[in-house]
Amino acid sequence: MKKYLFLISLVGLIACNSTKQQTTEEQPVVNILFDADSAYAFCAAQCQFGPRVMNSEAHEQCGQWIKQQFEQYGYQVEMQKADLKGYDGTILKSTNIIARQPIAKQPTARIFLCAHWDSRPWADNDPDSANWRKPVMAANDGASGVAVMLELARLIQQHDSLNIAVDFICFDAEDWGIPQWDMTGDGTDSWALGAQYWAKEYNQQHPTPDYQYAVLLDMVGGQGAKFYQESFSLQKAKEIVDKVWQAASAVGYGSIFPANEGGGVTDDHLPVNDTANIPCIDIINCYPDCPQSSFGPTWHTIYDDMQHIDKNTLQAVGQTLVQLLFSE
Repeated sequence: MKKYLFLISLVGLIACNSTKQQTTEEQPVVNILFDADSAYAFCAAQCQFGPRVMNSEAHEQCGQWIKQQFEQYGYQVEMQKADLKGYDGTILKSTNIIARQPIAKQPTARIFLCAHWDSRPWADNDPDSANWRKPVMAANDGASGVAVMLELARLIQQHDSLNIAVDFICFDAEDWGIPQWDMTGDGTDSWALGAQYWAKEYNQQHPTPDYQYAVLLDMVGGQGAKFYQESFSLQKAKEIVDKVWQAASAVGYGSIFPANEGGGVTDDHLPVNDTANIPCIDIINCYPDCPQSSFGPTWHTIYDDMQHIDKNTLQAVGQTLVQLLFSE
């Protein structure tokens, strides 16, 4: 499975609900409003290309569109291309979209936000087995994270009060992981291929990282979503987890970002931590009471579409990140 180590089991329910103590510090609220309508429109625009499955025309067209959006907001964009091998031997024409913020003054730190932008080629968790080999629209599992990042890039261009530099990376080939009908192995390394490639290249070029930390956004627009503290994030970058969850509390979204530990997730943040040596956390939805999946009822189904995207969820995540970034 792609993600939670604890899925649809009593262990998973306990993992998502286990209480974790967190010290909350008072911090002034940033007077900059995240626009959920704009983020929603960015999400819909990606879906209008159709499923952004690897090696498809929709994938190529959407990648160019994302590049143009970041350039419009003043970012310098690198299209990091690579031929990567999928679990089944398919050569995937991968493009990591790296948007770097030009800085006139020396920042106190440089960080990056990231999300994957490709679509799952198979709806292999759909309740109807007839849909298992259909592509996923990936409104939530992909497009929502990119949408939040684009809206943040737009806000950063409008406000010059940031003390830090904020880059954005759209990782590719995240969701070509081994499907549920293939029983040849656990397939852990078949996920997050674009992030694995980026992390290796980055490590070779930067033995000492020039990023202080990173935040991954994965499935941040689902209806009724909550964001528990992902276990590997707590193990590898607890200080950053505390920063983000304190920011959520400061802007009134503590109930959506409960200070409880969730399950461990195989996701793009792992190679960023383990190979690039950059502390990175994962903001990812967790539905501990959902019988179909701890990632919610639309995960890897044909129902991961715009009808199941909630502006309130986009607002909660986006405003939390505004608070985080502009408080640094």
